[in-house]
Amino acid sequence: MFTKNKDSASTQSYAPPVDPKAASSRTGTRSAAASIICNDMEIKGSISSDGALHIDGVIDGDVTAGEITIGASGKVIGEVKAEAVKVKGEVLGSIRARRVELETGARVEGDILHASLSIQPNAIFEGQVKYSEDPLKTSGPKAARPSTSIEGESSSAKADGKTASSTASSTSDSRSSASMSSPTALS
Repeated sequence: MFTKNKDSASTQSYAPPVDPKAASSRTGTRSAAASIICNDMEIKGSISSDGALHIDGVIDGDVTAGEITIGASGKVIGEVKAEAVKVKGEVLGSIRARRVELETGARVEGDILHASLSIQPNAIFEGQVKYSEDPLKTSGPKAARPSTSIEGESSSAKADGKTASSTASSTSDSRSSASMSSPTALS
């Protein structure tokens, strides 16, 4: 009734056991999908990732990643550091990246250290811009609040309850700086 066929042993294949730790290891690789901080999230503390990061919520702390996109509803209070940074929302702190893009509606209050910078019309930028061939290795300013100097007087972002701001509406290459203007009538 039960017979064993001689050929059945030769048709079976051997598969070596898979080590789950080795299978899940991603040494040196970046994830294809971005990690997302949703608009209903608020994080206090620093975030670090090797991959891409999309921020629609609020982060009160430094952010370091391979690529960072700050969405229209996103806000970072701290230093932003990545290979590429695209800002549609708000950054209150410094940005250090090889490629920085400030898109329409973006607001940045802090210094930018970059190798390539583009600023679209109606993006607001208050701070200093500095070119560096390798902004990720150069030690730059750490999330400093910008200060404005008007007629020899130094003030913080506000003077007598009025805000001094700089609006850039040009695209610059890696060695150009953005054109900025500050209101001088603060009386």
